[in-house]
Amino acid sequence: MAEATTGGEAPANMTIYINNLNEKIKLEELKKSLHAVFSQFGKIMEVLAFKTLKHKGQAWVVFEEVSSATNALRQMQGFPFYDKPMRIQYAKTKSDVIAKADGTFVPRERRKRHEEKGKKKKEQHDAQAGMGLNPAYAGAYGAAPPLSQLPYPGGVKSMVPEAPAPPNNILFVQNLPHETTPMMLQMLFYQYPGFKEVRMVETKPGIAFVEYGDEIQSTAAMQALQGFKITQQNPMLITYAKK
Repeated sequence: MAEATTGGEAPANMTIYINNLNEKIKLEELKKSLHAVFSQFGKIMEVLAFKTLKHKGQAWVVFEEVSSATNALRQMQGFPFYDKPMRIQYAKTKSDVIAKADGTFVPRERRKRHEEKGKKKKEQHDAQAGMGLNPAYAGAYGAAPPLSQLPYPGGVKSMVPEAPAPPNNILFVQNLPHETTPMMLQMLFYQYPGFKEVRMVETKPGIAFVEYGDEIQSTAAMQALQGFKITQQNPMLITYAKK
C-alpha cells in the first residue's frame, strides 16, 4: 500500500490513514493497540503498519464498512495515542484486502513481494522470540456489539466478587487477556470523562484497576465498556473496586 500524501482530501472510504504515531513502539504492539482502540467502531478487516523508514509513524486501519471508518476518523482525531495526538484522514490508496474483495486487486511486483515475505518472517520471529506472542493475535480482536445487545458476562462466575462493592470512583476490570498492557486499557478508558489512571498488578495478570474522578464518571465508563472484547475470547467484566 503506498504512503498517503498530503494534499487534496481523499473521498470517504473503508480505510483510514493515521500518522504522527509514536515511532518508538514495537510494530506488533502498535498494531494490536490500534486494533483494540478502533474495534469499537466496527469490524476491522486489517491493520497495516511497516518497519520501513518511509512508513515509520504511520498505519492504516481497514474497516468492513465506510460508516465505521467515518466514525473512527471523527471521534479519534487528535486522540493521544502513546503520548502523541493521532492525525487521521481517509486513505488515498485502496488496501489489498478491499481490492481483492471488489475485484480490482493487482498483484505487486515480485521484488516487493520478496521484501514483504522477508519482513514478515522477521516480524514473526521477533514477536515469538522477543515478546512471546502469537503474531496472528493482532487479528483476533472482536468489535464490541451495541450496548443494548451485551449480555452480562456470566461466563466468568468464578471471578465475580461474592458481595459487590458499592458504587465508587475506582473500577475493577477482570477477564483481560494476559497480553493486555496498561496503554491498551488507557486508550479504551481515556475516552470517558474524568479518567485518571490505570493500575495493573504484575503478579496477577488478567486484572486491572481504573480510577476516575467520581463514581458518576466511573459508572458511565463501566456501562459503555462492559463486555468489550479486547480479544474474541475475553469480554471484559467490570465491577466497582472494593475499598
